[in-house]
Amino acid sequence: MTGFREAVINLDAVTRNIRTLREVAGTPHLIAVVKADGYGHGAVPVARAALAGGADWLGTADIEEALELRTAGIGSPILCWLHANGADFAAAIRADVDLGVSSLAQLDDIADAADGGTAYVHLKLDTGLSRNGVVEGEWAELFRRAADLENAGVVRVRGIFSHLSNTSADDDRAALGVFHRGLSVATNEGLRPDLVHLAATAAAIDLPETRFNAVRIGIGMYGLSPFDDRTPADLGLTPAMTLQGRIAAVRRVPLGTGVSYSYTYRTASESTLALVPLGYADGVPRQASGAGQVLIGGRRFSVAGRVAMDQFVVDVGDADVAVGDDVVLFGDPAAGAPSASDWATAAGTINYDIVTRIGARVTRRYPG
Repeated sequence: MTGFREAVINLDAVTRNIRTLREVAGTPHLIAVVKADGYGHGAVPVARAALAGGADWLGTADIEEALELRTAGIGSPILCWLHANGADFAAAIRADVDLGVSSLAQLDDIADAADGGTAYVHLKLDTGLSRNGVVEGEWAELFRRAADLENAGVVRVRGIFSHLSNTSADDDRAALGVFHRGLSVATNEGLRPDLVHLAATAAAIDLPETRFNAVRIGIGMYGLSPFDDRTPADLGLTPAMTLQGRIAAVRRVPLGTGVSYSYTYRTASESTLALVPLGYADGVPRQASGAGQVLIGGRRFSVAGRVAMDQFVVDVGDADVAVGDDVVLFGDPAAGAPSASDWATAAGTINYDIVTRIGARVTRRYPG
């Protein structure tokens, strides 16, 4: 039976999606990105599903996320790349977690934390995104220092990487040109990384020249499309998350009845209202008030009025609904459900935002 509020995660879909994207990319290595609790799907179970599909690396943002995977017994190579000042690099090194490096100071901190061992690092270059990563004017100094530390056995430069903006093919190719310059400087300083990675899901699909010998797959492994003009089905992918619940209350109301805060919606005739027990505390975007759609009894209905913290209302007209009936907010369109992208459009955001925002009180269920 459907839970009161739950996200059902199809791990078989994750495995299939990784297989599909590995075949598309054709690279020797595939890094499955499971940051942000696996984009809201659950980091540990989706990591295992991705490895079963052929991923040979895992990626996280934070050290803590990487250590969670290690604590769960996952032994595959892991890279994490976003570090707070004073991050516990020693714990990551002890756990055999590779560390992204975005500054010379960070490299030195990691070297200090190695404490007689060897730290495995991936040097991140800023190729135009203007976020973390080493800017071009500092590459030579960084690479020289990394080479010295590598010769001393303190660090091993396992990878060099960057990230694309996905603004346009021309912008990404310009960033690719900058990345090539960085690789050339690294080679001149004597560095020979095992992994070179630039492409995430979108570029792994659309820009073969950005694949090098590894790609980082994030949104695609969860069965969502990074493109506005192509659906998951177009890409051979299956959405892994279905967000659903059960109707908590039903009432018949007369014409002109106000619904939810501020009465932004009033019934156009005598009608039936169904209460759905998910709200913005659960990650349902308030911005989708009056626009997001749900599936009840094989039919789609729109949110009536404002999404509240714990609940929202659907005007089902004369449809025959009852307390306890299933409600699907989003899932696989092949099954008739609205998609995460549909909700993203309704909220003026992107599908990444929709799945990663699902709150902690929404139970994750993993059938099978």
